[in-house]
Amino acid sequence: MTGTEIGGLFLMMLIVLLALRIPIAIAMLVTGIAGYVTMAGWDPLLNYLKTAAFARYSTYDLSVAPLFLLMGNFASRGGLSRGLFAAAQSLIGHYRGGVAMAAVGACAGFGAICGSSLATAATMGQVALPELRRYNYSPGLATATLAAGGTLGILIPPSIVLVIYAILTEQNIAKLFVAAFVPGILAALGYMIAIAVYVRLRPESGPAAERATGQQRVRALLNVWPALAIFVTVIGGIYGGVFTPTEAAAVGALATGLLAFARGMRFAGLMECIYGTASATGMIFLILLGADVLNVFLALSQMPAELAAWVGQSGLPPLAVLFAILAAFIVLGCVMDSLSMIMLTMPIFFPIVMGLDFWGLGGTDKAIWFGVLSLMVVEIGLITPPVGMNVYIINGLARDVPMIVTFRGLVPFLAADAVRILLLIFFPMISLYLLRFWG
Repeated sequence: MTGTEIGGLFLMMLIVLLALRIPIAIAMLVTGIAGYVTMAGWDPLLNYLKTAAFARYSTYDLSVAPLFLLMGNFASRGGLSRGLFAAAQSLIGHYRGGVAMAAVGACAGFGAICGSSLATAATMGQVALPELRRYNYSPGLATATLAAGGTLGILIPPSIVLVIYAILTEQNIAKLFVAAFVPGILAALGYMIAIAVYVRLRPESGPAAERATGQQRVRALLNVWPALAIFVTVIGGIYGGVFTPTEAAAVGALATGLLAFARGMRFAGLMECIYGTASATGMIFLILLGADVLNVFLALSQMPAELAAWVGQSGLPPLAVLFAILAAFIVLGCVMDSLSMIMLTMPIFFPIVMGLDFWGLGGTDKAIWFGVLSLMVVEIGLITPPVGMNVYIINGLARDVPMIVTFRGLVPFLAADAVRILLLIFFPMISLYLLRFWG
């Protein structure tokens, strides 16, 4: 058998393991080890493994992951979600559909500090769902808003998925954060527009709340200034060149931790945050090791290189190849989380994309554009059946709402996602514009 055939055979084995519900880290390790032994034998494998873990985990850029995870855990504990929602609601809650729009805005603000879609959905769901019910929002719109809004937790920097993409593809983390900022804001605005259109067609689904007084607005905005200060310090520090991403994450974790203590977190809460961070970090690092072993086997088999060469020689239009890749992301997103999907697919898809011409983009611009585009597409999997992790989280909070009702309510948000993806594909400068002014 040729190397490409062996690579394809073991990729099928990986899919079978995933279908059997084997954790993806273990599935990639087993597949990579078995494939490497088949290609080269045990001695070369053991020679590689003796340094593989140290080489991966000693990468300085990886230190940003646990710091941003800790920052997100502190943000969840510090009551920032409630203040952000109250501020947004005081500004736009009196419009039809305004409470739902406020929930989206609060999700965007919380995501800029948290960096996790699942945490954003769970935290904002607890805060906003009672308010949406109090104002008699339709169950489908209420739960769909929070499920879709939760995806903003990872679309707006900082984003753990972007950090991992940068490490896998050897790109600059700060540049990816800069490139993702405008598309992330477009995502939030797109969801708000989807809500506005929906309640215009069905006015009874999103009644207006009472108008907040000027004093109430000032009080709500003053209550949220710590969160805004942290966001400006962390993200502004990265964009302004004051901090590296790792330094910004450390500053953000410290500031968010102090805020959480000031708002009532105690030692038990601190230990829960540390434990949650350690657990998530261990999961991410084990997946990274599994991805490394799988990638070195695939490189040995030459399958990604030959697949990229075949695509380049096939005569297929680059956009057709790109749409096929994005379709694969959406399908995989129905059964796999975004982080695992990025780690699994990038060794195969990234060389293909880099070998094609898209709008005359240079290598670095193309890699950054594709990274942001991939991030936007894989997050759609969080709100599509049959898995839709954000939907499961929100429906766990609203047990009286059938899941099919939430999925139906997500249709306008998925339409907004489709429009945004098409804009990013055909107008790459949406994600690259700020890089022209960032040094």
